[in-house]
Amino acid sequence: MVRHLLTLRDYDGKWITEVIDKAILMKKDITKYYSAMANKTLLMLFMKTSTRTRCSFEAGMTQLGGHAIFLDWRASNFTLGDAKDEVRCLDRYADVIMARVYKHEQVAVLAKHSKVPVINALCDMYHPCQTLADLMTIKEKKGELKGLKLTYIGDGNNVCNSLIAGCTRVGMKVAVATPKGFEPHPDVVAEAKKTGLLELYNKPEDALPGSDVVYTDTWISMGQEEEKEKKLKAFAGYTVSLDLLKRGKAENALIMHCLPAHRGYEISDDALDSENSVVFDEAENRMHAQKALMLKLLED
Repeated sequence: MVRHLLTLRDYDGKWITEVIDKAILMKKDITKYYSAMANKTLLMLFMKTSTRTRCSFEAGMTQLGGHAIFLDWRASNFTLGDAKDEVRCLDRYADVIMARVYKHEQVAVLAKHSKVPVINALCDMYHPCQTLADLMTIKEKKGELKGLKLTYIGDGNNVCNSLIAGCTRVGMKVAVATPKGFEPHPDVVAEAKKTGLLELYNKPEDALPGSDVVYTDTWISMGQEEEKEKKLKAFAGYTVSLDLLKRGKAENALIMHCLPAHRGYEISDDALDSENSVVFDEAENRMHAQKALMLKLLED
């Protein structure tokens, strides 16, 4: 059976922790892995724009001795042919396929018809690679994951869905504060509620007490630009700032953001640039977590 990564909901905490621990080891000493992906090819398929995802996967493959091919969906025959036919050709050229798409159904079709691992590098529902890097960063800084509390403030989007799934599987408490109508996906919430580790709030100040990590993401995801005015009004008061953290008794919490950040909207300058911010370590760890992920999927 081919192992894919479409969502962290498909894996348990043990599997996720193995990837994270391997990533931390690889970051400390990559020399042992210089030929781990020798003569192997990663095919990177993009429907959406990207900075960190493309560069981190491509640089990671280089460090492992492999090769990465960038394929723009719009410049390929995915725009003409059936996706299941196109991927049945690509899996004959590549050892791993990574896809950044608009709809979860699109990456699911690729995985269904591919004979090599398919990695979801972002869709409308999930962003599992980001959460692996996030958890790696938290473990680096805190030394553990189980029992910690992560508070997410903002839109209940794909990043939020993946954080809930990943954090609850490794034993972390999750508090999510969103305006009414912008909650995370109900299926993700229902599953996480069974663990007793998820709480939902409508006021950031109510979610913050006891937080070890405070996380936010853009309020306006790619493809949702027409909702800007509506969202700016709905999210008034949800900007993560040092003042908000102080009022919520979370001034010592790590500050995280998956980037790109819209300074002055979901996060203030003083929070993003503070000494508690680990945003750029988090960005670097995309590369390390994804190296470990690719090796894990091929081993499995």
